Amino acid sequence: MPGGGRHEMNILTVNLILSTVIFAIVAKLYLIPALPRLELRTVVLPILLLHAMRHLGLMFLTPGAVFPGIPAQFAYPAAFGDLITAVLALIAIVAVVRNSNLARPLVGLFNVVGTLDLIDAIALATIYDAAPHMGPAYWIPAFWVPALLVTHYVVFVLLGKRWTGPM
Repeated sequence: MPGGGRHEMNILTVNLILSTVIFAIVAKLYLIPALPRLELRTVVLPILLLHAMRHLGLMFLTPGAVFPGIPAQFAYPAAFGDLITAVLALIAIVAVVRNSNLARPLVGLFNVVGTLDLIDAIALATIYDAAPHMGPAYWIPAFWVPALLVTHYVVFVLLGKRWTGPM
């Protein structure tokens, strides 16, 4: 049930931060050390597939998935930012699978847009106190966003250190 305002936002912030820390620890312990031994596409394709599921952000516009009163100033940018990012991920998947010369720039575009979308959504959720209205969609910022943030970081590592040409 909606209500309570800042209390839920504080809990959501704690969930978001701790989940991000946990995903970051997993990446630091298991994924980042393995990057030099892995093919780029072996790492980037599962990340792109994960982000292709960001169409689920449309839940922020779905009655029943969120409580009445969710701020439109948060819900619309978050939902459509996620949808755009999902489409960019799908386009990048095609380029990576085809070993296209456009793969690196398309993955870079997806990564920048997706990261900015998440930062924007976190800021807007905070500014407009969206947490009390999240309803069942609460799991998106509490679990899904932290995983997305960390995988965006991994892609930035790949783009910056390893990816110098086509796959």
